[in-house]
Order: sequence, then structure tokens, then C-alpha cells
Amino acid sequence: MSRDRRAIALYVVVFLIATAGLVYELVCGAVASYLLGDSVTHFSLVIGAYLSALGVGAYATKLVERDVAARFVDIEAATALVGGLSAPVLFLCHGKGGSFSFVLWVVVGLTGTLVGMELPLLMRLLRERVKFEDLVAKALFFDYLGALAASVLFAMVLVPTLGMIRTSLLFGVVNATVGLATTFVLDADAGSLRGPRARSAIVLAGLAALFTQSDRILAASEASLYADPVVFAAQSRYARVVLTKGEGGVSLHLDNNLQFSTADEHRYHEALVHPAVASLGRPPVTALIGGGGDGLAARELLRYPSIERVTLVDLDPGVTELARRRPELVRANAGALDDRRVTVVNTDAARFVEDDRARYDVIILDFPDPNSLSLGKLFSTRMMRATSARLADGGVIAVQSTSPFYSRASYSTVLATVRAAGLAALPYHVFLPSFGEWGFVLAKRGAIEAPRRLATAGLRSLDDEALRALFVWPADLAPLPASPNTEETQRLVRAYDREMSRYQP
Repeated sequence: MSRDRRAIALYVVVFLIATAGLVYELVCGAVASYLLGDSVTHFSLVIGAYLSALGVGAYATKLVERDVAARFVDIEAATALVGGLSAPVLFLCHGKGGSFSFVLWVVVGLTGTLVGMELPLLMRLLRERVKFEDLVAKALFFDYLGALAASVLFAMVLVPTLGMIRTSLLFGVVNATVGLATTFVLDADAGSLRGPRARSAIVLAGLAALFTQSDRILAASEASLYADPVVFAAQSRYARVVLTKGEGGVSLHLDNNLQFSTADEHRYHEALVHPAVASLGRPPVTALIGGGGDGLAARELLRYPSIERVTLVDLDPGVTELARRRPELVRANAGALDDRRVTVVNTDAARFVEDDRARYDVIILDFPDPNSLSLGKLFSTRMMRATSARLADGGVIAVQSTSPFYSRASYSTVLATVRAAGLAALPYHVFLPSFGEWGFVLAKRGAIEAPRRLATAGLRSLDDEALRALFVWPADLAPLPASPNTEETQRLVRAYDREMSRYQP
């Protein structure tokens, strides 16, 4: 191979190793968020630790004085092994006696250090072929270009189609292939590379074999995450969607977070929907549901014969389609999403309420807990003001508001946010065996009073007396003084992360 062609090939190597390196970083951050909660803290700590490890690796290359080509190939094999196995190892060790955090930081540190060694060593291999100023400019250009490719591919293609385990194994294969291919590119200049070539081939074969078994690895890891057997698992564009089934019924999990159990979801959804309708003071005709892709809140609204139109806005079509086709979920939601009165819109709820011009008698905000910035914005003053603008005269909003027991400050922040948006608001709560004490906020423009009589009969958990009890607070659960959550501050996400971290292993 000519000198120029070797240089071009090595620039391609720069691009590939940069892509793989950033993918490993994103995998570690995403797995930590998936298993520990998608928080700013976890992602920022992973990124900071990884970048620091890159610096350690770059500095460590000064210790490599001889056989640079051979050491580069060995570093590629080691990076392929550690980075490629990062997601499988992290998933499999989760919940093993508190070892996850330790393993996470070991993986982040080792991967970052190895990736940090790659580019300096490769630049040393190129310096005899390229002028220094061209070398630095071109090497960094392809390095940053690879990082861009990784960031786009990870979010748009890799996680939605492959998932995190297959993604890390795939890029381990890429790293090992780069190391193996480099031995042929450098062979004429670097002497014998038989040992590094053999090691790269062994790592490549091992990772490729594991990639073919990734379904089994994922099944084993998910079996360790959930108490009940997994009956369905899939990666949507936005979340890992898992259904488990046990003696207590069927449970839906999104990114390892329990959304509901059919054993007691009726208590949650009756408390979410019926106090709002009772507070309306007239038969509801139109309703808007933000979130609620499982169709369970829609089921409760459809109990009212006066309902003519329910618009359900949920970001993830993977969830709404599952609620339409899985028999267990169709039985639970009584086929609500296929009811002619229900229109499902798969888009961002915050954008929808700002663009929509319709008015609704009842608005139900049934979003997941605010454990990320993307969810935190759904509990912001801006979102609440936009939602308020969608109310018909006398209309009512009910907001899922986290647990006033486990996350009391977060619950209080949601209540303060609703009031800061100019709405009169009442806090209320219900006990759920699957979740513990759970909180909601009822809101209106103008004055609001706690409802005393239900507008329908035949509910499983609520009657008039139980309805009134929802608004009675014991002293250790009552809301605390709090500041509202805005898109700029996102104080709700930080408060929620801080409170829930007390209950993580």
C-alpha cells in the first residue's frame, strides 16, 4: 500500500475509533440513567469521569516508547473488549449487592483511559507520513467528525433499533476490526505484528459470538431486574418497554420504572380522573389526556355517557400500539384506544398544548415522574399555563404529581408550579399498594373546592366518602412551602433525583 493510501486508511481509523469511543460513553451514561433513573446527575457524572479518564489515557501514552504500532493494536483490542462488554456487564451486575455503582465507575474509567490512548498513539504513527500541522488538523477533524456521527447514530438509529447491549457489542466488534485491519496497513513499516493480530482476532471472534447471543444476554439481565417473569420486551424510540406477569397481575415498566400493575391500577386511575369530573359540576363532553398511553385514564373517562371526544397525547407510539394489541393491556383498558371517541396523537404534549386551539372540559396530565429534563418541562409553569389556556369555561385539570411520602419536596414543587401558573389548586392523595402513598393536584381557573360527590357510580375503590377522604392530609404528608418549577431552573428534576436517590441500592 502506498504511503498516501496508508495515511488515508489511518484517517478512516481515526473516524471509526472516535465514533466507537463516544458510543461507549453514551452507552455508560444511558445504562446508568436506565437503571438508576434518567437524571442530570448520573449522565453528567459519567461524562465528567469519562472525559477525565481520556486525559489519563492520553498522558499514559508517554510511557509507550517502543513498538508503537503493536501497542496501538493491543489498545484497540483492549478497548473493544472493555467497551464492547460495558453494557452487558452493567446490566448483568445490576442489583448484585450494591456492586453496580462500583462496576460502572470501573468500566467508565477503563474505557475512557483506553480510548484516550488511541488518538495520541495513532498520531505518532502518522507523523512520519504527514506534516505536523496537517497531521493535527486532519486527525482532530476526523476525531470530531466521528463524535458527531456517534451522537446522531446513537439517538436516532442504534438505541431504537439495536438497544444498548447490541450497540456496545457492535462497536466492540468495530474496534477489534479496526485493530486487526491496522496490522495489515502498518505491517510494512512496523515489523511483525503477529501477536497483536492474533489477539485482535480472538477478541473480534469473541465479541461477534456474543453479539449473536445478545437476546439471551438481554433476557438474563431483564430477568434479574424484575420480580415477575418478563412476557414482553421491546425497545421503542423513546424507552425500553417491558411487561411482566405474576400472581398479582400484569405490570408495565418503561426504562426499568414501574408504570402500573393491574393489581391496583384502578385505585390510581380512579383517583386521577373522577375527582376532576366531580369538580366540573356538569357532564363532561370533551377531555384531553397528556401521557396515559396505556389507555387506562381514557377507560375511566369513557365511563361517562356524555363524553364525545377524548384526545390522548402520548409521545411514544410504541406504548400506545402495545396498549392496542397486547391482550393483557386491552383487557385492562377495556379497548379504550380503539373507541371511536378517542383520538391518539403521538407527539410531545408540551408542543401539542401550545399549538392546539381546542377547549376541553377535563384535562388529565398523566406523565411519568420528573426524573429527566425532558419530563421536567412537562411539570413547568410554562406547561401549566399552556394547559390552562386549553380549558373550557369551568374546566378542570388533574395532575399526576409524584409521591408525597417518598418525594415530598417534589410533590410540593408540582403544587407550587400549578399555583404559579395562575390556577387555583387543591392537593390530594391516595394509597397504592404497588407504589405507596401517591399525590395529585386538582386545578381550575378561579375558585376551587374539594368535590364531595362523585359524578358516576360503580367504581372499584371510590365512593363519596372515599372521595372526600382523598383531600384530607396527615401532618407528615401535607405539602411543604416550595418554589415553582420553570424550564430554566428545572428545580423539580434536581429535587426528585435527590429524594429518590435515598431509595436506590
